[in-house]
Amino acid sequence: MNHVKILFAVESGSRAWGFPSQDSDYDVRFIYVHQKDWYLSIDEKRDVIERPIHESLDISGWELTKALRLFRKSNPPLLEWLSSEMVYYEAFSLAEKMRKLRQRFFSPPACMHHYLNMASGNVRRELQREQVKIKKYFYVLRPLLACKWIETRQTVPPIEIRVLIELLEDGRLKTEILKLLERKKQGQEFQLEPQHPVLLEFIKNEMKRLQPAAKASKPNTEDLTPLLDRLFRETLDEVWA
Repeated sequence: MNHVKILFAVESGSRAWGFPSQDSDYDVRFIYVHQKDWYLSIDEKRDVIERPIHESLDISGWELTKALRLFRKSNPPLLEWLSSEMVYYEAFSLAEKMRKLRQRFFSPPACMHHYLNMASGNVRRELQREQVKIKKYFYVLRPLLACKWIETRQTVPPIEIRVLIELLEDGRLKTEILKLLERKKQGQEFQLEPQHPVLLEFIKNEMKRLQPAAKASKPNTEDLTPLLDRLFRETLDEVWA
C-alpha cells in the first residue's frame, strides 16, 4: 500500500448489519487515493487492494475513481459503506461529502434490483432444503426489508436490521425474526432446523410483490459526472497538498 492514502475505512459485514455472531469475521472496506502522478498515465491500472483473509480479518478497498464511478451508478455496497456506523478510520473530507450527496445519487430501481437478486440467489442456494441454518434467513430478510424501505420511503435504506424490522406491521412475523436474531447472536447460527413457515411465506410473498415495484420505480436521470469530477480533483488537492 505504498504511495496511497486511505480516506476512510468501515465495517461492512454482519457486524455492521446488526446480526453478528460471537465469531463473525471483521469485513473491513475502504477507499484510497494514489498520488497525482498515478492518474497521469494512459494505461488502466489495478483499482482494488485486497488482502488475504487472516484469522477473522477480511480487508479490501477501492481506488477513489473506481468508487466515484460506482457512486454514480448508485452502487448499493458503497452506499452501505457510507451508512456504516462502525467507522474504523476517516481522514479528509471525502466520506462526509459523499454522505451528503448519497440521496442525490440514489437510484431506487438499481438498488431494488440489487437487493432482490441478492435475496433470490440466497433463497435458491440456502432455503430450498428441509433443514436450514438460522444465519441463512438473514441473508434473505435483510435485502428484502431494504427493498421494502426503498419502496415506501424512496431513500437510501439503513443497513442495521433492527431498524428495517420496524417496517413490519405483522407482530408475529416481527417476533419470529427477533427471536432468530437473538439466537444467532448467541452462536446458534449454524444450527440446522426445520424451515420456518412464517418466514418462508413472508419471503415468498415479498419477492413476488416487490418485482413489479422495482420495475415501476423511477431511475435518477440527472447527469452528475461534473460534480464527481470536481470532488475527485478536490480530494487529490486536499490529500496531496
